[in-house]
Amino acid sequence: MSEAYLIGFIALAALATFLTRATPFLLLSKQADHPLLTFLGRYLPPVLMVLLVVYALRTPLVEGDGLTQSLVSLTVVTVLHLLARNALISILGGTFCYMVLVQSLMPLGGQ
Repeated sequence: MSEAYLIGFIALAALATFLTRATPFLLLSKQADHPLLTFLGRYLPPVLMVLLVVYALRTPLVEGDGLTQSLVSLTVVTVLHLLARNALISILGGTFCYMVLVQSLMPLGGQ
């Protein structure tokens, strides 16, 4: 592949990403106070967080592999979020905790 092809591909991917993110704001800017958008803005983030937690714990709960590491990391994320109220700190702290537990301190579950 040529360099021009790769640059073009990256530029097109960046443009597509930008357009998919910006289009809803451009199209719905006049309806920002619509009850449906207010409802979605209020309830969708917590619902998505619950889905992410269920998705993250489904394999450990079903197979039992890595359940301890997952639950300890989930507890760390919860405590960090309650103390700091900062999503970035919670995500980074939980990820760091999970990686340390999985890689070195608690190699459980046949790893």
